[in-house]
Amino acid sequence: MSGKAIHILSGGAAFGLIGKLRDEFEISTGCRIDGHFGAVGAMKQKLLDGEACDVLILTQAMIRDLQASGLADKNHCVDLGPVATSIAIRTGDPQPGVGNSEQLGAALLAADAIYFPDPKLATAGIHFASVLESLRISAQVAAKLRPFPNGATAMAAMAAHASGAPIGCTQTTEILSTPGVQLIAPLPVGHALATVYTAAAATGAQNREAACQLVDLLGAVGSAAQRRAAGFEV
Repeated sequence: MSGKAIHILSGGAAFGLIGKLRDEFEISTGCRIDGHFGAVGAMKQKLLDGEACDVLILTQAMIRDLQASGLADKNHCVDLGPVATSIAIRTGDPQPGVGNSEQLGAALLAADAIYFPDPKLATAGIHFASVLESLRISAQVAAKLRPFPNGATAMAAMAAHASGAPIGCTQTTEILSTPGVQLIAPLPVGHALATVYTAAAATGAQNREAACQLVDLLGAVGSAAQRRAAGFEV
């Protein structure tokens, strides 16, 4: 493979999908994928701070804002689909019920640690903090909260939790792409959140042709199975 690369700034929700399509893209283009995955707010800030970027994968709302400000291509973008915010446990741990508000609250109160992404910059983290408020258990679980910069690091830390009965909340895609954790279910009615993610070429892309090829591949009909397997609702 040549030394060519495209640089992406992506929400952690797309990490697994990029992994599933990386070989196909790199073999067909001779161009490797480099980049950062993390809380969408942090990725957007990297772009605003001037970091080189060819492809953006952020929430639909963020991409629309960046298109309005001229930083994301209005004509070369694609919605990848909604991603649910879900509950996870370590692989093999007893599965709690989380099908309604009462069960969810009880499961969170019973856990000895609660892992989730940044409550200020990550979509799932912001939402989960509001769920704790709506359940009126924020104060009761405060000492058990384990926030991390993004869902992937939160899930990896939960997988390594050595004792007790930890529980986690983040995007379905980040749960599915992390070894050692198990998806339980999306947040129940009244607390559910499904976030649409969108891929777009950055207007400042240095490798525009390859950037457009990656956006096309991510949203292609032929990639629907990979999107579904990664946790997108297709």
